[in-house]
Amino acid sequence: MVSVACKWFSINPRHVSPDYPDGYWPASVEPPSAEAWDSSMHLFTADLSRMKALVEGRSLDLFAPFSHGSGQTLLREAMLLADHNAYHLGQLVVLRRLLGAWY
Repeated sequence: MVSVACKWFSINPRHVSPDYPDGYWPASVEPPSAEAWDSSMHLFTADLSRMKALVEGRSLDLFAPFSHGSGQTLLREAMLLADHNAYHLGQLVVLRRLLGAWY
């Protein structure tokens, strides 16, 4: 999941991105269980909260390039995450509409 990669790249100079595309896609097209889905949603919201805290915090400069990158900044990574998450939110809305899964 890209949100995890962005988060860890943003705070971990030793981060190594997984191989693409295998490292970013699950082994099956559906969650193996309801618990796996719930765990994914929990990790997603936790990662998002962590990035939000990084952006809102005063310890990092949004515009300063990371010393371990090739010009990336925290602002760039946050915008990449927002764009990526908006895409997936749209996918979830489409799925819910197709399944009639509105509460």
